[in-house]
Amino acid sequence: MVETVISEEAGVTELVRQSGVNPNHCYQCGKCSGGCPLSFAMDYSPSMVMRMLQVGMLAQVLSSKTIWLCASCETCSTRCPQDVDVAGLMDALRIMAWRKGSVDRDNRQAAFHRAFLHSLKSHGRLYELGLALTGNAASGKVTKDLDIGLPLLIKRKIKLLPPRIKGRRQIKLIFTRTLESGGKQGE
Repeated sequence: MVETVISEEAGVTELVRQSGVNPNHCYQCGKCSGGCPLSFAMDYSPSMVMRMLQVGMLAQVLSSKTIWLCASCETCSTRCPQDVDVAGLMDALRIMAWRKGSVDRDNRQAAFHRAFLHSLKSHGRLYELGLALTGNAASGKVTKDLDIGLPLLIKRKIKLLPPRIKGRRQIKLIFTRTLESGGKQGE
């Protein structure tokens, strides 16, 4: 048990080093959770995540749905009276979860993030149809959004083919450099 706590504390220390955000600055006012538009769907509210990190429960945080449901809207960071960048910490937690292999294969939110990054890397911008198909395939529900997607496709609200933009090579270079510098990207 002692080894787990020491390892967890070292992990939180590494998280603080990588993110530049110290969860110990949070004094649990709850403004982050009160303003979060997605807290209703999370297994732990943003303030609970902060508290869990303060007491060294990193493994539970890394395996939670919360870090994947965070929309990075930065409402939590904006509302924080202590200027704790909660959204930045959630980003760092997602990266750490990838690196540590804490992401469950059946995690639909993680599959969505992977598909989203793949779309950006491949096309230089979001390809909505490809994102929907990839995300649904990863969750095993390929036809899930057909009732919504088909009318959008017919009305030309979404494109059948991915967009062609200038500078795709530069965007791929950004992904390559991020990987080389130790970042994690969607495959």
